[in-house]
Amino acid sequence: MSLRQLLLRLPRYLGVSGSPRRLWWSPSLDTISSVGSWRGQSSRSPAHWNQVVSDAEKIVGYPTSFMSLRCLLSDELSNIVMQVRKLVGTQHPLLTTARGLVHDSWHNLQLRGLVVLLISKAAGPSSMNTSCQNYDMVGGIYSCQRSLAEITELIHTALLVHRGIVNLNELQSSDGLLKDMQFGNKIAILSGDFLLANACNRLALLQNTKVVELLASALMDLVQGVYHENSTSAKENHITQDIGISTWKKQTFLSHGALLAKSCQAAMELAKHDADVQDMAFQYGKHMAMSHKINSDLQPFIKEKTSDSMAFNLNSAPIVLHQEFLGRDLWIKEIGEAQEKGRLDYAKLRETIKAGKGVTSAIDLCRYHGNKALEALESFPPSEARSALENIVFAVTRFS
Repeated sequence: MSLRQLLLRLPRYLGVSGSPRRLWWSPSLDTISSVGSWRGQSSRSPAHWNQVVSDAEKIVGYPTSFMSLRCLLSDELSNIVMQVRKLVGTQHPLLTTARGLVHDSWHNLQLRGLVVLLISKAAGPSSMNTSCQNYDMVGGIYSCQRSLAEITELIHTALLVHRGIVNLNELQSSDGLLKDMQFGNKIAILSGDFLLANACNRLALLQNTKVVELLASALMDLVQGVYHENSTSAKENHITQDIGISTWKKQTFLSHGALLAKSCQAAMELAKHDADVQDMAFQYGKHMAMSHKINSDLQPFIKEKTSDSMAFNLNSAPIVLHQEFLGRDLWIKEIGEAQEKGRLDYAKLRETIKAGKGVTSAIDLCRYHGNKALEALESFPPSEARSALENIVFAVTRFS
């Protein structure tokens, strides 16, 4: 089968899947649909989210990709795709991840790379240092910065794939056959490692030690953030973390904000911008990522159409704030009152949370980080790219 045929048939290969409830990471963590979606579902203006991203992609020259075409067309990844095909009909979550990577291109899964490209174009070349003029520049963006955007997406995609590993010790008969889960875990580990190896190889080709250091530290932050999320959820009888919003923000930055923030900073380093410009790019990436994560956490509580039985993250921003207002003891009591026959009634708990102050406080926190991101953009000259970055913030911070 030719590579072109493989790409055309990929969506059909990955067409069916469910996902087991028990993964090696906490069930309450974001999955592919929420970690990578970056959709401002609640926004009404300045435009529909897809239109905002579509307009931004036109500014940077072409639609961004969750990985480079060279990687997508490699023999190694082609073999992985053929192995993933064997999981069709099982309930391994790797199928859900793979389907999201294929179909979510229409829903802009790859926003991290787009933001890196936009901020690269918004900053432009450094007026103080012309040593990087030997790089090819297309559409106001250096080729090395485009490579960085692809590397960022490779790292993010690798993490999503690795997060799909199933905890075999907690499998039940309804989750599928053990051998299917074991095989899926092997493919998830190998394919995630392959993407990381590819990212590291391309990172080295940039030949910039500071950029390598920044992306390496971002990867370390990602792992540390996931570890913090898992450490509490792995303990018995701990269905929510006993933390305040300040601790939640630190942990969330590690697991959701560090990669984008440091990638934006690295893009400025590649163009030889000074420390002040690099810091503003870092601040935009950090606060933009935090604002979007809170927006994602808010969706179960503000969507007009939400399934009553739909589960939601019990360690999300609205709930952490709700618990902070109530106190730990009252929060645990509310969880107990929402349980029926050992199962948590999410519809009842959702209404309890919406009646408190957690949701409105989370909206305020989302807008706070959005305003911080906009403040960071003020140091960049007015341009289409800067306006596109502003519109992305507007799309995830407007709730009416």
